Amino acid sequence: MAQARLATTKLRIVFETGVDGEGNPILKAKSFNNIKKEATADQLYQAAQAIFVLCNDTLNRVERTDCSDLLA
Repeated sequence: MAQARLATTKLRIVFETGVDGEGNPILKAKSFNNIKKEATADQLYQAAQAIFVLCNDTLNRVERTDCSDLLA
């Protein structure tokens, strides 16, 4: 039976920087690598909020990406 081992965690913050000619939001993202694997969702969201305060754009969403190694 295969097992998954958490290898890396990334934090991605997506900002809305404006709207295009058709009224669709223009999104830009900033990614942060080397996030502690043990970080909780609350901790990551608090970090994203602290970064967001320093920006002029609107916060669209906060994403967590976990990558795992599969072991046989």
